Amino acid sequence: MTSPVTGYQRSLRLRDAALVVIGGIIGGGIFLNPGIAAQRTESGLALLLMWVGAGVLTLLGALCYAELGARRPHAGGSYVYLREAFGPLAGFLFGWTMLLVIYSGSSAAVATIFASYTATVFGLPAGMATPLAVGALALVALINLFGLKFGVQMQNLFTLLKLLAVAVLVVCGLLLAGVGTGAPWLAADPAQGEAGFMGAALPVLFAYSGFTYLNNLAGEVREPQRTLPRALVLGMLGVVCAYALVNVAYLAVLGHAGLALSRTPAADVMNKVFGPAGAKLIAVGIAISTFGFCNITLVAGARVLQVMGADGLFFASVGRLHPRHHTPNLALLLLVGWSIVLVLSGSYGQLLDYATFGDWLACAVGVSTLFWYRRRETGEEAAEVRFSVPGYPLPPLIFIATIGLVVVQSLRTSWVNTGIGLAIMVMGIPVYLVWRHLFSPARS
Repeated sequence: MTSPVTGYQRSLRLRDAALVVIGGIIGGGIFLNPGIAAQRTESGLALLLMWVGAGVLTLLGALCYAELGARRPHAGGSYVYLREAFGPLAGFLFGWTMLLVIYSGSSAAVATIFASYTATVFGLPAGMATPLAVGALALVALINLFGLKFGVQMQNLFTLLKLLAVAVLVVCGLLLAGVGTGAPWLAADPAQGEAGFMGAALPVLFAYSGFTYLNNLAGEVREPQRTLPRALVLGMLGVVCAYALVNVAYLAVLGHAGLALSRTPAADVMNKVFGPAGAKLIAVGIAISTFGFCNITLVAGARVLQVMGADGLFFASVGRLHPRHHTPNLALLLLVGWSIVLVLSGSYGQLLDYATFGDWLACAVGVSTLFWYRRRETGEEAAEVRFSVPGYPLPPLIFIATIGLVVVQSLRTSWVNTGIGLAIMVMGIPVYLVWRHLFSPARS
């Protein structure tokens, strides 16, 4: 069975789709960001509630995207929803920001994390980090140029290995650190918590980003109206449980104060339990996790660019699929190539800071399209949708309102970076107008 519009082959099963969700979320954030969040909370209990609460919020967003995916089970994800609900300009701005900073910047930054941990494991000089990062991105392109089947098999392997790394970390923290005689690490730490709830939410939400990637691949999911919702829910529940257990392990070994002082909590936990060999073992796990994240991000982003090209909002050549492998090879090479440019320029870190809030802003705007779809549906269209958000309209309202508070907090605490991120988005407006003037009008 093929997607009726783009020609993608529907080969992703429920297991594959759920692992895409997990692999698209678990990257490097859970191994690095808990220390930052601990600095901004007053106790271990508050920290755990923050991670679980952010997981529940993300689950609400995932439920909304599950219905959106069931309504539009084709490639493109948020781009398609924004284009249909708000017009081609909205879809173009999403694709523009995704290409320039969100997906490419994330991939460049995480590829560099992969390279630094790989260099540590093999004792390579620091100067090898950039070539390793470039090589990792090139390998991602190579893996996915010849069809989704091999790419999915590799992605499943990477995701299972990163889950194994999480399991090892949790077991070491809970069983080998002497836990079981109370939980003093849940007590309040008056030296921390000055940043408040919203300040702690930012690094936590960053670690949960990526749950929308599966929707970009909806054109390749078998029985998407059933599989997409199940995969999103199962994947999100797995991530929330994993994140909560990892933070318990961090707190059990390091304590809240120790976690707040740690820049590499996963390595610190393993080093405390097993010494340098443990730190090197988790470095391998982090390298695998970050490589798998890059793979999903670039594959998902390439689908957006391909659909934009097919719609006339990008180069027509980018909108074509490979006649044999049914893969958006040119779109993938373009996104990977720009990510490599960011690695070589050294500017990916700044771009990632500028656009991190934009990723969640795009998620919130994407969720808002659900109201548009609900208003315009006829009785026949409503009957065809096999999944509806439970408790509607509360889940999308809660998600949009909370992300709105996060964006406001970003404007207050980091107005320079946030302002630059907004400027990058706004710069897409004249580019879109020039495009419409020079090329064929985009289809709405």
